[in-house]
Amino acid sequence: MKPFFTAVALAVMLPVAALAADAQVGQPAPAFTLKDESGKEHSLSQYKGKVVVLEWTNPDCPFVKRHYTADTMQKTFAGVDAKKVVWLAVDSTASNTPEKSAAWRKTEGFSYPVLQDASGTVGKTYGAKTTPHMYVIDEQGVVRYAGAIDDDPRGSKKEGTTNHVKTAVDALLSGKPVPASTTEPYGCSVKYKS
Repeated sequence: MKPFFTAVALAVMLPVAALAADAQVGQPAPAFTLKDESGKEHSLSQYKGKVVVLEWTNPDCPFVKRHYTADTMQKTFAGVDAKKVVWLAVDSTASNTPEKSAAWRKTEGFSYPVLQDASGTVGKTYGAKTTPHMYVIDEQGVVRYAGAIDDDPRGSKKEGTTNHVKTAVDALLSGKPVPASTTEPYGCSVKYKS
């Protein structure tokens, strides 16, 4: 009876463990392979040795629109060494299509890809809750930052905004610890498939 009980207990516990697999700061980032808006595959493992920024996004979200109007993401990416840092936008919106992402990327004029996760599998694995929701992964594939892009949720600060992602990336490239490894993400909820 004991082996049967153990097998049943494991079968019941494994799905719960899978649900609790959010990307945790200080832990290896969950592996993934996704296609971008042009159909090219991107695997997290192919970027080992570089700092990776993951940006959960949705072009219809007012918070995302505000940041792209202000060029927050583009300026942050432009301010880092592209040989050492990879920026990947991830769209887990259930209604998203590669065509929508391609049109948005062209309109906004940014250079990094928009990974397609309409199933929501990767977003849920990471525990992405908002758009934007940011993750910074170090050269060894360990999550070093998770949270908001900055400390200005309403976009009302005239000066003195702290860009958490830039701070995290700069620290990692300098071989220093990330000062604030987690912050509360803000924005629209990720529009996962129900």
